Amino acid sequence: MAESGAAARVSIGFKTSPQGVDWPTLDATWARAGELRVFDSGWMNDHITDPTLERGGSSWEALTALTALIHHVPGLTVGHGVLSNTFRQPVILAKAATALDHATGGRFVLGLGAGWHEGEHVPFGIPLPPIRERFDRFESAVHTIRALFSDAAAAGPGVSRPDPFYPLDGATNLPPPLTPGGPPMWLGGQKRRGLALVARHGDGWMLPALPEFDIGYFTEKRDGILAEMSAAGRDPTGFAFAAQIATGTTSESRRAALEAGRSFASAGATHLILGMPAPLGPDGLAAVAREVAAPLREAFG
Repeated sequence: MAESGAAARVSIGFKTSPQGVDWPTLDATWARAGELRVFDSGWMNDHITDPTLERGGSSWEALTALTALIHHVPGLTVGHGVLSNTFRQPVILAKAATALDHATGGRFVLGLGAGWHEGEHVPFGIPLPPIRERFDRFESAVHTIRALFSDAAAAGPGVSRPDPFYPLDGATNLPPPLTPGGPPMWLGGQKRRGLALVARHGDGWMLPALPEFDIGYFTEKRDGILAEMSAAGRDPTGFAFAAQIATGTTSESRRAALEAGRSFASAGATHLILGMPAPLGPDGLAAVAREVAAPLREAFG
């Protein structure tokens, strides 16, 4: 684990979330990503509508969209920042993650969060429980998915797990994941319970896509996770700290993103995910690669 200020190698990814964009543009953007040779990973968010609006707006379904795009980026890690637990029953999500684990050759990251945007739950009749129950369900989902990624689920009699939300009774996950233990799980979580769950059961933590670059917030949460890991007797080596950085639409905003990336990396981020408005298309991504990703690659390997 790199200490603050160290110039260790940092993974650099792009994020073109599927809101407000037609399919040919999104498809062409990911095709360009596969040609640029500067990115280690590709990401999108998970929303039914446009999260910048109170209600409505266009969005492609994220798991299906990612599955259709991965052939453009062979060799890159792919994932979501993050999937909403309120949208998907965790057994089905575990099966989908297993399929993507195989389809990507072990390069799928299962990003998962509790869910939050009321405007894409109420219109569709999707329950959005109060935050305490929502987190209870999120916590149960993490344990359920872990159980289905385990060796015990790869053969009979399977795994049984009593749970108030997602019980398992002799459950198997066949074929099993390609990656031993299943795809890595990067979790969202900002408060005490969330950070404890991340530290004890996650393989990584994702800083939310905040409108401002808050290095202090990132450092505070990173330190909290490391303290929880120490208390649990868990070695932090290999744990991912991912900072999402909006690159905006202008050269000025990309310069600000570059400086933010340098600051996050120096503060201990192991992954930098450069978010770009998807309607900017392939040329927009090429600008992000040239003006932000390439200088970061030069600085951090």
